[in-house]
Amino acid sequence: MELAIRNAESSSVQVADLVFGVDYKPGLVHQVVTAYLAGARSGTKAQKNRAAVSGGGAKPYRQKGTGRARAGTSRGPLWRSGGVTFAAQPRSYEQKVNRKMYRGAVRSILSELIRAERLILVSELSISAPKTKEVRAKLAEYGVERALILVDEVEDNLALGARNLPGVWVDTATSVDPVSLVAAEHLIVTEAALRLLEERLS
Repeated sequence: MELAIRNAESSSVQVADLVFGVDYKPGLVHQVVTAYLAGARSGTKAQKNRAAVSGGGAKPYRQKGTGRARAGTSRGPLWRSGGVTFAAQPRSYEQKVNRKMYRGAVRSILSELIRAERLILVSELSISAPKTKEVRAKLAEYGVERALILVDEVEDNLALGARNLPGVWVDTATSVDPVSLVAAEHLIVTEAALRLLEERLS
């Protein structure tokens, strides 16, 4: 299939249908996005139960005759410096997603963005100074206000100029994730970044 380059007159590039022309699979996209978000969660901070607290091996006082409740250790949950009753343990929220599923989900998202005319291909995207107004002017040329900008290498001017714009962020084609692609209102891709995406997902 062919994709038109917006900032070049009567120019287009040939891209692989295997990457940019597949059917949208909502179930697969949901599973991969959920797994990606789950992998970013941090586990609960570890606490110590009565078995993990050091000490408390000796019976603190005799069984009978003291008038107090019997106790076999001084590290029980009712005691000061004792263990926690239901101690939280660290856990991993990671969900297994194999490489084929991950690539399939990203292909599906990119193909849907093209069908919805939300993917904008440009020959290159650079600004002369790290100014927000220059990035806003570039986006206005393509008729968008919020977008994910994909480049082959992030330039400082572009990154600094875009960071104050809400809904606008810059990423590379080699590190972009499915969550960012799903959240993007529009996707602006340079030609070099498109080739990296095609190579990564082929």
